[in-house]
Amino acid sequence: MESYIAISMLNDFIFCPRSIYFHQVYGSVEQNMYHSEIQINGKSAHESIDNRGYSTRKDVLMGIEVFCEKYNLVGKIDIFDINSGKLIERKNRIVKIYDGYVFQLYGQLFALREMGYTVNQIILYDKSHNKNYIIPLPEADQGMFLKFERVIDDINTFDLSWKEFKPNAEKCKNCIYANLCDYCLW
Repeated sequence: MESYIAISMLNDFIFCPRSIYFHQVYGSVEQNMYHSEIQINGKSAHESIDNRGYSTRKDVLMGIEVFCEKYNLVGKIDIFDINSGKLIERKNRIVKIYDGYVFQLYGQLFALREMGYTVNQIILYDKSHNKNYIIPLPEADQGMFLKFERVIDDINTFDLSWKEFKPNAEKCKNCIYANLCDYCLW
C-alpha cells in the first residue's frame, strides 16, 4: 500500500527532511508534550475553522479533508469560498512567506481542482496582523511550481540515512525534534 503525503508535511520537509521521521516517532503522543509555543500558537489560527465557527455560509468550505491523486497528497483546507474561488490558508503570524507555505496552498489547490472546484485565487492570511498575502497560482509562477514538484519527488525518495544531509544550525535551534536527532547542531 502506498502511503500518502500529508499536505502539512510539505512545509515540515523543507524545514528539515528528518523532521518527518521524528514526527512519526512521536505518533499519538499528545502534541502539547513536545510542541513549542510557536506550534501551539499556530494551532490557534485554525480554531475557528476546526470548530466550524468561521462562517455559516453553505458556499464556504471549512476544514474539509481533501485528496490529490496526482501528487498523492492528503490534508485539510482552511477556507474555500466556492463562489469567488478563493482558497485561504490561515497562519497565526507570518514573518516571511516560506516556500512550504506556498506548497501547502498548491497541494490544497490541486486537490480542490481534482474534486471539480474552480480555484481562482490562493491567499495566505496572517491572523495576528489581519493581513492577506495573495500568492500567484502555480500556472503563473513556473519556477515555484517546478520547486513544488521537486519537493514532492524529494519526499518520495528521501532516505533517513542520506549521507549528504547537511543540518542548519538556525533550524536546529528551533526544531522541536532536536533532542531526538543525531545530526542536531545545538
